[in-house]
Amino acid sequence: MDVVIVGGGMVGAACAYYCGQAGLAVTVVERGSVAAGTTGAGEGNILVSDKEPGPELELALLSTRLWRELAAEHGTDFEYEAKGGLVVAADDHELTALLALAAKQRDRGVTTEQVDPADVEPDIAPGLAGGVYYPQDAQVQPMLTAAHLLRLAAERFGATIRTSTPVLGFTDTGVRTTAGLLPADHVVNAAGTWGGEIAELAGAPVPIHPRRGFVLVTEPLPVLVRHKVYAADYVADVASDTEGLRTSPVVEGTKSGTILIGASRERVGFDRTPSLPVLRSLAAGAIRLFPVLADVSALRAYAGFRPYCPDHLPVIGIDPRRPGLLHACGHEGAGIGLSPATGALIANMITGTSTDLDVTPFRPDRFVA
Repeated sequence: MDVVIVGGGMVGAACAYYCGQAGLAVTVVERGSVAAGTTGAGEGNILVSDKEPGPELELALLSTRLWRELAAEHGTDFEYEAKGGLVVAADDHELTALLALAAKQRDRGVTTEQVDPADVEPDIAPGLAGGVYYPQDAQVQPMLTAAHLLRLAAERFGATIRTSTPVLGFTDTGVRTTAGLLPADHVVNAAGTWGGEIAELAGAPVPIHPRRGFVLVTEPLPVLVRHKVYAADYVADVASDTEGLRTSPVVEGTKSGTILIGASRERVGFDRTPSLPVLRSLAAGAIRLFPVLADVSALRAYAGFRPYCPDHLPVIGIDPRRPGLLHACGHEGAGIGLSPATGALIANMITGTSTDLDVTPFRPDRFVA
Protein backbone atom coordinates (compact mmCIF):
# COMPACT_ATOMS: atom_id res chain seq x y z
CA MET A 1 0.00 0.00 0.00
CA ASP A 2 0.96 3.62 -0.51
CA VAL A 3 -0.98 4.61 2.60
CA VAL A 4 -2.74 2.97 5.56
CA ILE A 5 -5.38 5.19 7.19
CA VAL A 6 -6.17 4.43 10.83
CA GLY A 7 -9.79 5.33 11.53
CA GLY A 8 -13.06 4.72 9.71
CA GLY A 9 -14.88 7.87 10.77
CA MET A 10 -15.60 10.97 8.71
CA VAL A 11 -12.02 12.26 8.59
CA GLY A 12 -10.59 8.84 7.77
CA ALA A 13 -13.20 8.43 5.03
CA ALA A 14 -12.32 11.81 3.53
CA CYS A 15 -8.62 10.94 3.62
CA ALA A 16 -9.35 7.64 1.85
CA TYR A 17 -11.46 9.37 -0.80
CA TYR A 18 -8.99 12.11 -1.65
CA CYS A 19 -5.92 9.87 -1.42
CA GLY A 20 -7.64 7.40 -3.75
CA GLN A 21 -8.61 10.22 -6.08
CA ALA A 22 -4.92 11.22 -6.17
CA GLY A 23 -4.00 7.74 -7.42
CA LEU A 24 -2.70 6.31 -4.15
CA ALA A 25 -3.26 2.70 -3.10
CA VAL A 26 -5.19 2.93 0.18
CA THR A 27 -6.14 0.64 3.06
CA VAL A 28 -8.40 1.88 5.87
CA VAL A 29 -8.28 0.08 9.21
CA GLU A 30 -11.00 0.65 11.80
CA ARG A 31 -11.07 -1.13 15.15
CA GLY A 32 -14.87 -1.19 15.23
CA SER A 33 -17.43 -0.45 12.55
CA VAL A 34 -17.61 2.48 10.15
CA ALA A 35 -18.38 5.75 11.96
CA ALA A 36 -18.57 3.97 15.32
CA GLY A 37 -16.73 6.71 17.23
CA THR A 38 -17.23 10.47 17.29
CA THR A 39 -18.72 10.54 13.79
CA GLY A 40 -21.65 8.36 14.81
CA ALA A 41 -22.44 10.66 17.72
CA GLY A 42 -22.22 13.88 15.70
CA GLU A 43 -24.87 16.19 14.29
CA GLY A 44 -23.23 16.51 10.88
CA ASN A 45 -22.56 20.23 11.06
CA ILE A 46 -20.63 22.08 8.36
CA LEU A 47 -20.05 25.49 9.90
CA VAL A 48 -18.22 28.72 9.29
CA SER A 49 -20.41 30.72 11.67
CA ASP A 50 -18.73 29.52 14.89
CA LYS A 51 -15.13 30.19 13.85
CA GLU A 52 -13.04 33.24 14.66
CA PRO A 53 -10.86 34.55 11.82
CA GLY A 54 -7.69 32.48 11.71
CA PRO A 55 -6.38 29.13 10.50
CA GLU A 56 -9.48 27.09 11.38
CA LEU A 57 -11.78 29.47 9.52
CA GLU A 58 -9.55 29.26 6.43
CA LEU A 59 -9.72 25.47 6.67
CA ALA A 60 -13.50 25.67 7.05
CA LEU A 61 -13.90 27.87 3.98
CA LEU A 62 -11.87 25.42 1.91
CA SER A 63 -13.98 22.57 3.26
CA THR A 64 -17.20 24.42 2.47
CA ARG A 65 -16.16 24.66 -1.18
CA LEU A 66 -15.23 20.97 -1.28
CA TRP A 67 -18.51 19.99 0.38
CA ARG A 68 -20.41 21.80 -2.36
CA GLU A 69 -18.45 19.89 -4.99
CA LEU A 70 -19.21 16.59 -3.27
CA ALA A 71 -22.85 17.50 -2.79
CA ALA A 72 -23.28 18.35 -6.47
CA GLU A 73 -22.69 14.67 -7.24
CA HIS A 74 -23.54 12.81 -4.04
CA GLY A 75 -25.67 15.12 -1.90
CA THR A 76 -28.76 12.92 -1.92
CA ASP A 77 -26.67 9.96 -0.75
CA PHE A 78 -25.69 11.63 2.51
CA GLU A 79 -28.57 14.06 3.08
CA TYR A 80 -26.62 17.23 2.39
CA GLU A 81 -28.66 20.30 3.29
CA ALA A 82 -27.46 23.84 2.55
CA LYS A 83 -29.77 25.01 5.32
CA GLY A 84 -27.78 27.98 6.63
CA GLY A 85 -27.18 28.92 10.24
CA LEU A 86 -28.80 31.51 12.49
CA VAL A 87 -26.93 32.88 15.50
CA VAL A 88 -29.08 34.86 17.93
CA ALA A 89 -28.29 37.37 20.66
CA ALA A 90 -30.38 37.65 23.81
CA ASP A 91 -29.48 41.26 24.60
CA ASP A 92 -27.76 44.32 23.14
CA HIS A 93 -24.38 43.41 24.65
CA GLU A 94 -24.42 39.98 22.97
CA LEU A 95 -25.62 41.52 19.71
CA THR A 96 -22.76 44.04 19.65
CA ALA A 97 -20.22 41.23 20.10
CA LEU A 98 -21.95 39.05 17.50
CA LEU A 99 -21.98 41.82 14.88
CA ALA A 100 -18.31 42.56 15.55
CA LEU A 101 -17.44 38.89 14.98
CA ALA A 102 -19.55 38.79 11.81
CA ALA A 103 -17.73 41.84 10.45
CA LYS A 104 -14.34 40.17 11.00
CA GLN A 105 -15.58 36.95 9.43
CA ARG A 106 -16.94 38.87 6.44
CA ASP A 107 -13.48 40.33 5.84
CA ARG A 108 -12.20 36.73 5.44
CA GLY A 109 -14.83 35.66 2.91
CA VAL A 110 -17.75 34.56 5.09
CA THR A 111 -21.21 35.62 3.93
CA THR A 112 -23.21 37.19 6.78
CA GLU A 113 -26.51 39.02 7.04
CA GLN A 114 -27.91 40.86 10.05
CA VAL A 115 -31.51 39.73 10.52
CA ASP A 116 -34.51 39.80 12.76
CA PRO A 117 -34.54 36.18 14.03
CA ALA A 118 -38.33 35.95 13.60
CA ASP A 119 -37.97 36.66 9.88
CA VAL A 120 -35.77 33.56 9.52
CA GLU A 121 -37.39 31.25 12.11
CA PRO A 122 -41.10 32.04 12.64
CA ASP A 123 -41.37 29.89 15.81
CA ILE A 124 -38.36 31.36 17.59
CA ALA A 125 -38.79 33.06 20.96
CA PRO A 126 -39.90 36.71 20.90
CA GLY A 127 -37.82 39.49 22.42
CA LEU A 128 -34.37 38.51 21.14
CA ALA A 129 -32.07 41.47 20.46
CA GLY A 130 -31.15 40.30 16.96
CA GLY A 131 -29.25 37.76 14.94
CA VAL A 132 -26.87 37.03 12.10
CA TYR A 133 -27.67 34.60 9.30
CA TYR A 134 -24.88 32.50 7.72
CA PRO A 135 -26.01 30.96 4.41
CA GLN A 136 -22.78 28.94 4.03
CA ASP A 137 -23.59 26.72 7.03
CA ALA A 138 -24.86 23.27 6.06
CA GLN A 139 -25.48 19.77 7.41
CA VAL A 140 -25.02 16.14 6.38
CA GLN A 141 -26.03 12.83 7.96
CA PRO A 142 -22.54 11.90 9.25
CA MET A 143 -22.79 8.10 9.34
CA LEU A 144 -24.25 7.95 5.84
CA THR A 145 -21.57 10.32 4.56
CA ALA A 146 -18.63 8.42 6.02
CA ALA A 147 -19.99 5.12 4.70
CA HIS A 148 -20.65 6.58 1.25
CA LEU A 149 -17.18 8.13 0.91
CA LEU A 150 -15.56 4.86 1.96
CA ARG A 151 -17.69 2.98 -0.56
CA LEU A 152 -16.64 5.44 -3.28
CA ALA A 153 -12.99 5.06 -2.27
CA ALA A 154 -13.34 1.29 -2.62
CA GLU A 155 -15.43 1.15 -5.80
CA ARG A 156 -13.80 3.98 -7.75
CA PHE A 157 -10.24 3.92 -6.49
CA GLY A 158 -9.71 0.35 -5.26
CA ALA A 159 -9.31 1.15 -1.56
CA THR A 160 -9.46 -1.72 0.93
CA ILE A 161 -11.65 -1.18 4.01
CA ARG A 162 -10.92 -3.36 7.06
CA THR A 163 -13.34 -3.04 10.00
CA SER A 164 -12.94 -4.81 13.35
CA THR A 165 -9.18 -4.47 12.89
CA PRO A 166 -7.43 -2.70 15.78
CA VAL A 167 -3.91 -1.34 15.33
CA LEU A 168 -1.47 -2.96 17.77
CA GLY A 169 1.72 -1.09 16.95
CA PHE A 170 4.00 0.42 14.34
CA THR A 171 6.97 -0.95 12.45
CA ASP A 172 9.50 0.75 10.21
CA THR A 173 7.44 -0.37 7.22
CA GLY A 174 3.82 -0.05 8.32
CA VAL A 175 1.45 -1.05 11.11
CA ARG A 176 0.78 -4.24 13.05
CA THR A 177 -2.90 -5.12 13.36
CA THR A 178 -4.99 -8.02 14.58
CA ALA A 179 -5.14 -9.07 10.92
CA GLY A 180 -1.34 -9.05 10.61
CA LEU A 181 1.28 -6.62 9.33
CA LEU A 182 0.08 -4.02 6.83
CA PRO A 183 3.10 -2.57 5.04
CA ALA A 184 2.78 0.99 3.71
CA ASP A 185 4.92 3.94 2.76
CA HIS A 186 2.68 6.26 4.77
CA VAL A 187 0.37 5.86 7.77
CA VAL A 188 -2.33 8.45 8.52
CA ASN A 189 -3.57 8.76 12.08
CA ALA A 190 -7.25 9.63 11.59
CA ALA A 191 -8.44 8.03 14.83
CA GLY A 192 -10.37 11.06 16.08
CA THR A 193 -10.72 11.21 19.85
CA TRP A 194 -8.45 8.18 20.07
CA GLY A 195 -5.79 9.84 17.89
CA GLY A 196 -3.66 10.45 20.97
CA GLU A 197 -3.50 6.71 21.64
CA ILE A 198 -2.43 5.95 18.07
CA ALA A 199 0.16 8.72 18.22
CA GLU A 200 1.57 7.20 21.42
CA LEU A 201 1.83 3.80 19.72
CA ALA A 202 3.78 5.50 16.94
CA GLY A 203 6.15 7.19 19.41
CA ALA A 204 5.03 10.65 18.28
CA PRO A 205 2.55 11.88 20.91
CA VAL A 206 0.00 14.63 20.34
CA PRO A 207 -2.20 16.00 23.18
CA ILE A 208 -5.69 14.94 22.11
CA HIS A 209 -8.26 14.49 24.89
CA PRO A 210 -11.97 13.58 24.96
CA ARG A 211 -14.50 16.34 25.54
CA ARG A 212 -17.92 14.85 26.18
CA GLY A 213 -21.14 16.20 24.74
CA PHE A 214 -24.78 15.09 24.85
CA VAL A 215 -27.47 15.39 22.20
CA LEU A 216 -31.21 15.18 22.77
CA VAL A 217 -33.37 13.87 19.92
CA THR A 218 -37.06 14.76 19.73
CA GLU A 219 -39.95 12.85 18.25
CA PRO A 220 -40.45 13.39 14.48
CA LEU A 221 -42.28 16.67 13.83
CA PRO A 222 -43.58 18.74 10.95
CA VAL A 223 -41.04 21.33 9.80
CA LEU A 224 -40.45 23.49 12.85
CA VAL A 225 -36.77 24.51 12.88
CA ARG A 226 -35.57 25.40 9.42
CA HIS A 227 -31.90 26.20 10.06
CA LYS A 228 -29.18 25.46 12.56
CA VAL A 229 -30.01 27.90 15.34
CA TYR A 230 -27.79 28.65 18.29
CA ALA A 231 -27.17 31.28 20.93
CA ALA A 232 -24.25 33.65 20.56
CA ASP A 233 -22.53 32.32 23.69
CA TYR A 234 -22.02 28.96 21.90
CA VAL A 235 -18.96 30.44 20.18
CA ALA A 236 -17.38 31.22 23.56
CA ASP A 237 -18.12 27.68 24.76
CA VAL A 238 -16.37 26.20 21.72
CA ALA A 239 -13.28 28.31 22.45
CA SER A 240 -13.25 27.71 26.22
CA ASP A 241 -10.46 25.82 27.97
CA THR A 242 -12.37 24.85 31.09
CA GLU A 243 -12.68 21.20 32.06
CA GLY A 244 -16.03 21.87 33.72
CA LEU A 245 -19.46 21.74 32.16
CA ARG A 246 -20.44 24.35 29.58
CA THR A 247 -23.85 24.39 27.92
CA SER A 248 -25.43 26.71 25.37
CA PRO A 249 -28.57 26.10 23.31
CA VAL A 250 -28.20 24.68 19.82
CA VAL A 251 -31.29 23.51 17.92
CA GLU A 252 -31.63 22.12 14.41
CA GLY A 253 -34.06 20.01 12.42
CA THR A 254 -33.26 16.98 10.28
CA LYS A 255 -34.75 15.51 7.11
CA SER A 256 -36.35 12.75 9.15
CA GLY A 257 -38.34 15.32 11.14
CA THR A 258 -36.53 14.89 14.44
CA ILE A 259 -34.89 17.88 16.11
CA LEU A 260 -31.37 17.65 17.52
CA ILE A 261 -30.69 19.63 20.69
CA GLY A 262 -27.28 20.49 22.14
CA ALA A 263 -24.75 21.54 23.13
CA SER A 264 -22.75 20.53 26.18
CA ARG A 265 -18.99 20.30 26.73
CA GLU A 266 -17.05 18.82 29.64
CA ARG A 267 -13.79 16.99 30.25
CA VAL A 268 -14.68 13.75 32.05
CA GLY A 269 -12.52 11.26 30.18
CA PHE A 270 -14.41 8.57 28.27
CA ASP A 271 -17.30 8.41 30.74
CA ARG A 272 -20.58 7.87 28.84
CA THR A 273 -22.79 7.84 31.95
CA PRO A 274 -26.02 9.74 31.21
CA SER A 275 -26.29 13.00 33.15
CA LEU A 276 -29.84 14.09 33.91
CA PRO A 277 -28.78 17.63 34.98
CA VAL A 278 -27.01 18.14 31.64
CA LEU A 279 -29.98 16.83 29.66
CA ARG A 280 -32.34 19.09 31.63
CA SER A 281 -30.07 22.05 30.88
CA LEU A 282 -30.11 21.24 27.16
CA ALA A 283 -33.91 20.93 27.13
CA ALA A 284 -34.33 24.21 29.02
CA GLY A 285 -32.00 26.01 26.61
CA ALA A 286 -33.89 24.69 23.59
CA ILE A 287 -37.21 25.83 25.06
CA ARG A 288 -35.78 29.31 25.66
CA LEU A 289 -35.02 29.52 21.93
CA PHE A 290 -38.18 27.74 20.76
CA PRO A 291 -40.95 27.82 23.39
CA VAL A 292 -43.07 25.55 21.17
CA LEU A 293 -40.72 22.68 22.09
CA ALA A 294 -41.99 22.66 25.68
CA ASP A 295 -44.70 20.14 24.77
CA VAL A 296 -42.54 17.98 22.50
CA SER A 297 -41.29 14.55 23.62
CA ALA A 298 -37.62 13.57 23.57
CA LEU A 299 -37.14 10.09 22.12
CA ARG A 300 -33.57 9.54 23.22
CA ALA A 301 -30.27 11.08 24.20
CA TYR A 302 -26.73 10.03 23.35
CA ALA A 303 -23.19 11.04 24.21
CA GLY A 304 -20.07 11.46 22.11
CA PHE A 305 -16.49 12.62 22.60
CA ARG A 306 -14.94 15.51 20.74
CA PRO A 307 -11.17 15.19 20.10
CA TYR A 308 -9.94 18.25 21.97
CA CYS A 309 -6.53 19.89 21.45
CA PRO A 310 -5.25 22.55 23.89
CA ASP A 311 -5.00 25.24 21.19
CA HIS A 312 -8.35 24.27 19.59
CA LEU A 313 -6.74 23.54 16.23
CA PRO A 314 -6.66 20.13 14.55
CA VAL A 315 -3.44 18.20 14.00
CA ILE A 316 -2.90 17.83 10.26
CA GLY A 317 0.30 16.97 8.46
CA ILE A 318 3.57 15.11 8.28
CA ASP A 319 5.14 14.24 11.62
CA PRO A 320 8.90 14.87 11.44
CA ARG A 321 9.46 12.63 14.48
CA ARG A 322 8.53 9.44 12.63
CA PRO A 323 9.15 8.93 8.90
CA GLY A 324 6.00 8.14 6.95
CA LEU A 325 3.57 9.18 9.71
CA LEU A 326 0.89 11.82 9.14
CA HIS A 327 -1.86 13.00 11.47
CA ALA A 328 -5.43 14.01 10.64
CA CYS A 329 -7.17 14.30 13.99
CA GLY A 330 -7.98 16.65 16.88
CA HIS A 331 -10.80 18.56 15.15
CA GLU A 332 -12.87 18.79 18.35
CA GLY A 333 -16.53 19.29 17.33
CA ALA A 334 -15.76 20.39 13.76
CA GLY A 335 -14.49 17.14 12.25
CA ILE A 336 -17.48 16.59 9.96
CA GLY A 337 -17.27 20.08 8.52
CA LEU A 338 -13.47 20.14 8.19
CA SER A 339 -13.04 16.60 6.86
CA PRO A 340 -12.91 17.27 3.07
CA ALA A 341 -10.21 19.92 3.42
CA THR A 342 -8.29 17.67 5.81
CA GLY A 343 -8.46 14.73 3.42
CA ALA A 344 -7.44 16.85 0.44
CA LEU A 345 -4.48 18.32 2.35
CA ILE A 346 -3.30 14.87 3.45
CA ALA A 347 -3.42 13.69 -0.17
CA ASN A 348 -1.50 16.79 -1.25
CA MET A 349 1.19 16.22 1.35
CA ILE A 350 1.68 12.56 0.43
CA THR A 351 1.86 13.28 -3.30
CA GLY A 352 3.90 16.47 -2.89
CA THR A 353 1.21 18.62 -4.47
CA SER A 354 1.22 22.27 -3.44
CA THR A 355 -1.73 23.95 -1.77
CA ASP A 356 -2.70 27.58 -1.26
CA LEU A 357 -3.61 26.95 2.39
CA ASP A 358 -0.89 27.49 5.00
CA VAL A 359 -0.76 24.25 7.00
CA THR A 360 1.92 25.43 9.45
CA PRO A 361 -0.58 26.18 12.28
CA PHE A 362 -1.73 22.53 12.19
CA ARG A 363 1.73 20.90 12.27
CA PRO A 364 1.87 17.82 14.54
CA ASP A 365 5.07 18.77 16.37
CA ARG A 366 3.89 22.21 17.48
CA PHE A 367 3.33 20.99 21.06
CA VAL A 368 6.93 19.78 21.50
CA ALA A 369 8.86 22.08 23.85
